[in-house]
Amino acid sequence: MKNWLYALPLVTALASPAAAPAAEEHYLVDTEHAHAAIEFRIKHLGFSWLVGRFDDFEGAFTYDEANPENSQVTVTIDTASVNSNHAERDKHLRSDDFLHVEKFPQAKFVSTAFKPTGEHTAELTGELTLHGVTRPVTLEVEQIGHGDDPWGGYRRGFAGTTRLTLANFGINYNLGPAAREVYLFLSVEGIRQ
Repeated sequence: MKNWLYALPLVTALASPAAAPAAEEHYLVDTEHAHAAIEFRIKHLGFSWLVGRFDDFEGAFTYDEANPENSQVTVTIDTASVNSNHAERDKHLRSDDFLHVEKFPQAKFVSTAFKPTGEHTAELTGELTLHGVTRPVTLEVEQIGHGDDPWGGYRRGFAGTTRLTLANFGINYNLGPAAREVYLFLSVEGIRQ
């Protein structure tokens, strides 16, 4: 079963050999300039999708072109930054019915393995800690692009998707049978350090 978390698409880059030097490279996710996003969607009563995001998070990854299986990713999310574009709903999402942000102010993903599945795709697995529960998750990642930026830096961009069953993380609030899973989409730019 596939689970969700944020973090995760950072390593899409690992899926494809690039023209960069074959050595370990360290990247920080560019959240300062809003070049990264962690979004989620969940069904509302089976009639439509409720879409939201986490506004505050940080991440880093190491990419080794010669040995991509050695690459690593970490992502930390401020759970109180949940934003579904509805203040009262966000207050409920922060409560102990859902994220319980007072007790669990952060969610964290730490990668454990990377497996290429195609020229620009891979599976990224790791441990996600959410709501005080740590479980393995798998993300489908895709490399979007990489290269020099206009400011003298070097960037890699990725997208990733996964899903998680709320009850697996101790979130048991009854939203109906259509809303037992949350789907995540991540879009990330990393700046080489």
